[in-house]
Amino acid sequence: MAKILGIIGGGQLGMMITEAAKKMPEYISKIIVIDPTENCPASQVGAEQIVADFKNKEAIIDLANKSDIITYEIESGDSDVLKSVEKNAEITPSPETLKIIQDKFLQKSFLLENNIPIPDFIKIENIEDVKKGLNKFGYPALLKARRGAYDGRGNYKINSEDEIQKAFEYFKGQNLLLEKFIQFKMEVSVIASRNTKGQIKTYPLVENIHENNILRETIAPARVNDKVTKNAEEIAKKTMTVLKGAGIFCIEMFVTQNDDIVINEIAPRVHNSGHHTLQSSETSQFEQHLRAILGLDLGSTKLIHNTVMYNILGTHGFEGEYRPLDISKDNLFLKMYGKKISKPLRKLGHLNLVGTKGESIDQLVQKLETLKEKTVIQSV
Repeated sequence: MAKILGIIGGGQLGMMITEAAKKMPEYISKIIVIDPTENCPASQVGAEQIVADFKNKEAIIDLANKSDIITYEIESGDSDVLKSVEKNAEITPSPETLKIIQDKFLQKSFLLENNIPIPDFIKIENIEDVKKGLNKFGYPALLKARRGAYDGRGNYKINSEDEIQKAFEYFKGQNLLLEKFIQFKMEVSVIASRNTKGQIKTYPLVENIHENNILRETIAPARVNDKVTKNAEEIAKKTMTVLKGAGIFCIEMFVTQNDDIVINEIAPRVHNSGHHTLQSSETSQFEQHLRAILGLDLGSTKLIHNTVMYNILGTHGFEGEYRPLDISKDNLFLKMYGKKISKPLRKLGHLNLVGTKGESIDQLVQKLETLKEKTVIQSV
């Protein structure tokens, strides 16, 4: 019997989960999302919407009463409230898994306990702890908010002793940790999936390029040697085994100067660096997430086309309605998220540029360079 799916969050990730769910009517009969923005992206493609904050207790209870199974596209939901409604709806990934991942200190402590490589870190209670940590790690080091941060918003890179006070005050009393800075060669990620029966599959390692701490470009597959690829995939599988959550998880990693792998952080949901799978893979990350939480066999994660994903972001210094993009090319797939207003660095859409037979990943990256100027957001 088909289930009613509840999603905490109705942004672009919720939109693409909804679109995947609509293609699985034998398993999912209806989609309901919680999102504070009226006419959110997911509601534009057929999801029913509860207009409320992601952490709103009454809204989460309402969603649980209306749904058979609940998942999330943003890890801001209240894990304690979700735990309290498990008798009404299946929650997956589980509230316990969410609670570990929501708090970066708990997440890193969990990984450390399971012998999974991460940067050195310490808990911060006061500014003296910051100074002690910097004496231990040296400069630069990263002061991080433990909860509620994404796209680099919760990080402060401390480059010298003069910046300690400013960095500490920047977080205004939030719970913090200090992390050793890794002089990495490359940022990479593995989109990994685990279903409710314990089956695990990983997508090929991808290379991520950030701008202003926001993911701008994902290159699939990553331009690394086989040793790095194998090591990253093994670490991802081990992480999924110990976490035990069902669904898609993005495991973000650094490749060090010595070609070692350390985990940066984990997102317990479908992820921006997996958008390429819509065209590059036999099974998209959105379908795979649904298959995982429904307890179905996982689909193939084989990369069938080299693909480069490019995020379309709001332009600096501009806020307002914007012109539709005029961009078309063979093997280019443009996906806009239905957000009417552009704001600086707001994620408005993405494009996937798919390689043809015999086209190298470097040729594909070069081809994208010639298209970037056509993705600049401009006022109407």
